[in-house]
Amino acid sequence: MGNENPEVRTIPEDEGAAAEAAASPDLAAQVSALTAERDRLAAEKAELNDRLLRRAADFDNFRRRAERDRSDFLQFAGMEFVREMLPVLDDFERALKSESADPRYAKGVELIYTRLYDALKKIGLEPMDTLGKTFDPKLHQAVERVETDEAEDQSILGEFQRGYYFKGKLLRPAMVRVAVRPS
Repeated sequence: MGNENPEVRTIPEDEGAAAEAAASPDLAAQVSALTAERDRLAAEKAELNDRLLRRAADFDNFRRRAERDRSDFLQFAGMEFVREMLPVLDDFERALKSESADPRYAKGVELIYTRLYDALKKIGLEPMDTLGKTFDPKLHQAVERVETDEAEDQSILGEFQRGYYFKGKLLRPAMVRVAVRPS
Protein backbone atom coordinates (compact mmCIF):
# COMPACT_ATOMS: atom_id res chain seq x y z
CA MET A 1 0.00 0.00 0.00
CA GLY A 2 2.85 2.21 -0.21
CA ASN A 3 2.15 3.64 -3.65
CA GLU A 4 -1.36 4.91 -2.88
CA ASN A 5 -1.83 8.62 -2.42
CA PRO A 6 -3.24 9.24 1.05
CA GLU A 7 -5.09 12.38 -0.09
CA VAL A 8 -6.98 10.64 -2.86
CA ARG A 9 -9.76 8.65 -1.52
CA THR A 10 -11.81 6.35 -3.61
CA ILE A 11 -15.53 6.45 -3.19
CA PRO A 12 -17.37 3.26 -3.70
CA GLU A 13 -20.00 3.37 -6.46
CA ASP A 14 -22.88 3.27 -4.02
CA GLU A 15 -21.60 6.33 -2.20
CA GLY A 16 -21.04 8.23 -5.52
CA ALA A 17 -24.64 7.72 -6.56
CA ALA A 18 -25.80 8.92 -3.15
CA ALA A 19 -23.57 12.02 -3.37
CA GLU A 20 -24.83 12.74 -6.89
CA ALA A 21 -28.42 12.35 -5.71
CA ALA A 22 -27.72 14.67 -2.79
CA ALA A 23 -26.13 17.27 -5.12
CA SER A 24 -28.97 16.92 -7.65
CA PRO A 25 -31.62 18.64 -5.46
CA ASP A 26 -29.10 21.41 -4.79
CA LEU A 27 -28.44 21.76 -8.52
CA ALA A 28 -32.17 21.65 -9.33
CA ALA A 29 -32.81 24.31 -6.69
CA GLN A 30 -30.08 26.48 -8.16
CA VAL A 31 -31.45 26.06 -11.68
CA SER A 32 -34.93 26.85 -10.40
CA ALA A 33 -33.66 29.94 -8.58
CA LEU A 34 -31.75 31.13 -11.65
CA THR A 35 -34.78 30.55 -13.85
CA ALA A 36 -36.97 32.54 -11.46
CA GLU A 37 -34.37 35.33 -11.37
CA ARG A 38 -34.18 35.35 -15.19
CA ASP A 39 -37.99 35.55 -15.45
CA ARG A 40 -38.11 38.37 -12.89
CA LEU A 41 -35.40 40.32 -14.75
CA ALA A 42 -37.16 39.78 -18.09
CA ALA A 43 -40.42 41.07 -16.60
CA GLU A 44 -38.61 44.06 -15.09
CA LYS A 45 -36.93 44.76 -18.44
CA ALA A 46 -40.30 44.60 -20.21
CA GLU A 47 -41.81 46.97 -17.63
CA LEU A 48 -38.92 49.44 -17.98
CA ASN A 49 -39.15 49.25 -21.77
CA ASP A 50 -42.89 49.90 -21.58
CA ARG A 51 -42.30 52.88 -19.26
CA LEU A 52 -39.64 54.22 -21.62
CA LEU A 53 -42.02 53.99 -24.60
CA ARG A 54 -44.81 55.69 -22.62
CA ARG A 55 -42.49 58.50 -21.51
CA ALA A 56 -41.29 59.00 -25.08
CA ALA A 57 -44.91 59.17 -26.28
CA ASP A 58 -45.81 61.56 -23.44
CA PHE A 59 -42.88 63.80 -24.35
CA ASP A 60 -43.85 63.74 -28.02
CA ASN A 61 -47.45 64.66 -27.12
CA PHE A 62 -46.19 67.45 -24.85
CA ARG A 63 -43.97 68.80 -27.63
CA ARG A 64 -46.87 68.79 -30.11
CA ARG A 65 -49.23 70.42 -27.58
CA ALA A 66 -46.67 73.12 -26.75
CA GLU A 67 -46.14 73.85 -30.45
CA ARG A 68 -49.91 74.03 -31.05
CA ASP A 69 -50.34 76.32 -28.01
CA ARG A 70 -47.55 78.57 -29.26
CA SER A 71 -49.11 78.72 -32.71
CA ASP A 72 -52.56 79.44 -31.24
CA PHE A 73 -51.08 82.19 -29.08
CA LEU A 74 -49.39 83.84 -32.03
CA GLN A 75 -52.59 83.60 -34.07
CA PHE A 76 -54.62 85.01 -31.17
CA ALA A 77 -52.16 87.87 -30.72
CA GLY A 78 -52.49 88.67 -34.43
CA MET A 79 -56.27 88.42 -34.15
CA GLU A 80 -56.33 90.93 -31.30
CA PHE A 81 -54.14 93.34 -33.25
CA VAL A 82 -56.44 93.14 -36.28
CA ARG A 83 -59.52 93.57 -34.06
CA GLU A 84 -57.99 96.77 -32.66
CA MET A 85 -57.30 98.05 -36.19
CA LEU A 86 -60.88 97.52 -37.47
CA PRO A 87 -62.19 100.88 -36.16
CA VAL A 88 -59.35 102.62 -38.01
CA LEU A 89 -60.30 100.73 -41.18
CA ASP A 90 -63.96 101.72 -40.65
CA ASP A 91 -62.95 105.38 -40.26
CA PHE A 92 -61.03 105.25 -43.53
CA GLU A 93 -64.06 103.72 -45.29
CA ARG A 94 -66.27 106.54 -43.96
CA ALA A 95 -63.68 109.12 -45.06
CA LEU A 96 -63.67 107.64 -48.55
CA LYS A 97 -67.47 107.94 -48.75
CA SER A 98 -67.47 111.62 -47.75
CA GLU A 99 -66.93 114.27 -50.39
CA SER A 100 -63.75 116.29 -50.41
CA ALA A 101 -63.00 119.57 -52.17
CA ASP A 102 -59.39 118.54 -52.80
CA PRO A 103 -59.06 115.47 -55.06
CA ARG A 104 -55.41 115.02 -54.02
CA TYR A 105 -56.47 114.73 -50.38
CA ALA A 106 -59.10 112.12 -51.29
CA LYS A 107 -56.50 110.19 -53.32
CA GLY A 108 -54.10 110.24 -50.34
CA VAL A 109 -56.78 108.90 -47.99
CA GLU A 110 -57.58 106.19 -50.53
CA LEU A 111 -53.91 105.18 -50.80
CA ILE A 112 -53.52 104.97 -47.02
CA TYR A 113 -56.74 102.93 -46.77
CA THR A 114 -55.57 100.55 -49.51
CA ARG A 115 -52.17 100.00 -47.88
CA LEU A 116 -53.72 99.38 -44.45
CA TYR A 117 -56.36 97.05 -45.88
CA ASP A 118 -53.77 95.07 -47.89
CA ALA A 119 -51.50 94.75 -44.84
CA LEU A 120 -54.39 93.43 -42.72
CA LYS A 121 -55.38 91.00 -45.50
CA LYS A 122 -51.81 89.64 -45.53
CA ILE A 123 -52.08 88.93 -41.81
CA GLY A 124 -55.34 87.03 -42.33
CA LEU A 125 -58.25 89.50 -42.44
CA GLU A 126 -61.08 88.41 -44.74
CA PRO A 127 -64.11 90.65 -45.42
CA MET A 128 -67.56 89.12 -45.08
CA ASP A 129 -69.85 89.22 -48.12
CA THR A 130 -73.37 89.95 -46.86
CA LEU A 131 -75.54 91.74 -49.43
CA GLY A 132 -78.26 89.48 -50.80
CA LYS A 133 -77.36 86.64 -48.43
CA THR A 134 -79.72 85.09 -45.91
CA PHE A 135 -79.52 86.47 -42.38
CA ASP A 136 -77.56 84.21 -40.02
CA PRO A 137 -77.54 85.31 -36.36
CA LYS A 138 -74.16 83.60 -35.89
CA LEU A 139 -72.58 85.86 -38.53
CA HIS A 140 -74.78 88.96 -38.62
CA GLN A 141 -76.18 91.44 -36.16
CA ALA A 142 -79.59 92.73 -37.26
CA VAL A 143 -79.67 96.45 -36.54
CA GLU A 144 -82.79 97.17 -38.56
CA ARG A 145 -85.68 95.04 -39.82
CA VAL A 146 -87.54 96.35 -42.86
CA GLU A 147 -90.95 95.05 -43.89
CA THR A 148 -90.95 94.54 -47.66
CA ASP A 149 -92.42 92.34 -50.37
CA GLU A 150 -89.58 93.17 -52.78
CA ALA A 151 -87.01 90.85 -51.15
CA GLU A 152 -87.06 87.35 -49.70
CA ASP A 153 -87.81 86.99 -46.02
CA GLN A 154 -84.65 87.18 -43.86
CA SER A 155 -82.46 88.39 -46.74
CA ILE A 156 -79.92 91.12 -46.08
CA LEU A 157 -80.78 94.45 -47.72
CA GLY A 158 -77.89 96.59 -46.54
CA GLU A 159 -74.81 96.76 -44.39
CA PHE A 160 -74.17 99.33 -41.68
CA GLN A 161 -70.81 97.93 -40.65
CA ARG A 162 -68.80 95.32 -42.51
CA GLY A 163 -68.14 91.99 -40.83
CA TYR A 164 -64.78 90.23 -40.97
CA TYR A 165 -63.20 86.82 -40.56
CA PHE A 166 -59.66 86.28 -39.36
CA LYS A 167 -58.05 83.18 -40.83
CA GLY A 168 -61.47 81.58 -41.23
CA LYS A 169 -62.78 82.47 -37.75
CA LEU A 170 -65.42 85.11 -37.17
CA LEU A 171 -63.69 88.27 -35.99
CA ARG A 172 -66.61 90.70 -36.05
CA PRO A 173 -70.23 90.13 -37.10
CA ALA A 174 -71.68 92.39 -39.78
CA MET A 175 -74.28 94.95 -38.72
CA VAL A 176 -77.05 94.61 -41.30
CA ARG A 177 -80.54 95.63 -42.41
CA VAL A 178 -82.80 92.56 -42.80
CA ALA A 179 -85.96 92.11 -44.87
CA VAL A 180 -89.06 90.67 -43.19
CA ARG A 181 -92.43 89.83 -44.73
CA PRO A 182 -95.27 92.10 -43.71
CA SER A 183 -97.71 90.50 -41.30
